[in-house]
Amino acid sequence: MALARIPRYAAAGMSLISFDKLPAGTTYEVVPLTAEDRGESKGVLYTKGGEKTVVCLMHPRADMTRHYAIPHLLDAGYAAFGQEGRWPSNDITCIHEMLVPDVAAGVKMLRERGFQQVVFIGNSGGGSLYSFYQSQAVTAPPGRLTHTPAGDAYDLNRFQLPPADGMVFLAAHLGEGKFLERAVDPSVTNEDDPLSCDPALDMYNPANGFREPPEPSKYSQEFIQLYRAAQLARVARIDAIARRHVEEQRYFQDLVRQPEFDKLPFERRIFLSRRSLVGRYMEIHRTEANLTYTDPSLSPSSRDYGSLWSPRPDLFNYLEAGFGKYQTPRAWLSTWSGLSSQAAVLACLPKMTLPTLVVNYTGDHAIYPEDSESVYRQSPATDKQLAHVDADHFGYPLPAKPNQGGREGAMQVILPWLRERFPGR
Repeated sequence: MALARIPRYAAAGMSLISFDKLPAGTTYEVVPLTAEDRGESKGVLYTKGGEKTVVCLMHPRADMTRHYAIPHLLDAGYAAFGQEGRWPSNDITCIHEMLVPDVAAGVKMLRERGFQQVVFIGNSGGGSLYSFYQSQAVTAPPGRLTHTPAGDAYDLNRFQLPPADGMVFLAAHLGEGKFLERAVDPSVTNEDDPLSCDPALDMYNPANGFREPPEPSKYSQEFIQLYRAAQLARVARIDAIARRHVEEQRYFQDLVRQPEFDKLPFERRIFLSRRSLVGRYMEIHRTEANLTYTDPSLSPSSRDYGSLWSPRPDLFNYLEAGFGKYQTPRAWLSTWSGLSSQAAVLACLPKMTLPTLVVNYTGDHAIYPEDSESVYRQSPATDKQLAHVDADHFGYPLPAKPNQGGREGAMQVILPWLRERFPGR
C-alpha cells in the first residue's frame, strides 16, 4: 500500500475541527491569561453583543480557538471562548494538574466580564480535562489534590477554581490514559526497540485472528482477555520506568540540598548538579493497537474499518506519529497512563452534578457508543441527556449517510439543550 493511503485525513497544516467563517457582526478578541501559578495561556472570545451565557471549549493540547461549534453558538445568541492551555499543540510535557489553573483563569476572566452562566463543551480530550477541572472546582479546600501522579507537590487548594454551570461531552473519551490503555500494543517486549514483538500478543498476527485489510479480523475471547490484561501490564511497566526516572532525579536533587554539598570538590558539585537537572524523554512505541480497529464486532458502532488516524492501523502502528508517542516521565503519568492519570472522566464524574449533555458520534473511530453511554449512565446529574449523532470523530458525515448528522446534527442537539437551560442574548 502506498504511504499516502495510510493516513485517514489529509490534514497537514490545517485543523480538522476548524470553522469556515464567522457570522456577520461577530467581534473577536485574543485574550492573554495568566494563571495563579503564573502559567500563561490564551483564548479567543467571540461575541455579537449582549450575551448572558458563554460557552467554553478547551483541550489539553489541541487548538480549540476555531472550533466548528463557535459560529453556531454565536448565531444562537451565545458567546464562545476557545482556549489554548499552556502546552498548545504539544503534550510532551503536559501535566493535567497544571492545566486546572489555566481553565480557572479563563472562567474567572469571563465571570469578571459579566457573563452570568459558563458552560463547558468538552470535545474529545476536552471532556476529561473539563471533568477533572469541575470535580476539583466543586471540592472545597482542603480536600483537593495536592500532588501530581509523579509525586510532585502541586496543591490545587491554593487556587480559586470557579465551577461551570453546564457540561456538554461532545465525542469525548474517558480520559487520555483510559483511551491509550486500550490502544497501546502489548506485544512490545523491549521499550527501546520499536520492532520488538511477542507474536502471541500481536493483534496484527494472522495466527491470532488478524486478516488482511479491509477484511475484518476476528479475535477469540481467550485472546481478547489475554490481550487486555497484557495491555494493562505494559502500562504498569511504563509507569514503573517513568517513576524510576523521577526517583533518580529526586535522589540527586536531595544530594544537592544537603548541607555538606557546598563543601564537596567543585567537580563533584558540577556532576551532582547536572544529574539533578537532567531531563528524560520516553518514547512509547506502537500506540495504534486497539482490537476494535480491526474487529468491528467489538464495541459495535457505525464506524468503518480502521482507527482514528488510519484505515491501516497495522501499518500506522509503526509510524513515529500517534498518541502519546513522546513523553516526559511526569507527563506520561499525569496524562497518558491509564493507571496513574487523575484526569479520568468516570473517576471525576461522581462530583459532577451540573446539567449534563452527552453527544456521541456513531461513526467515531476512537470513542464508541458504549463510552458515551457509560458517562450518561454514571453521571449523578438529575438533569442529563444522551444523544447519538451520525458522524465521525471530527463531526464529518459518514460516507453511508452523507446528508444527515455531522456537525449540523450535533448542533441541532446542543443548541436546544442550551436554550432550555441557559439564557442567550
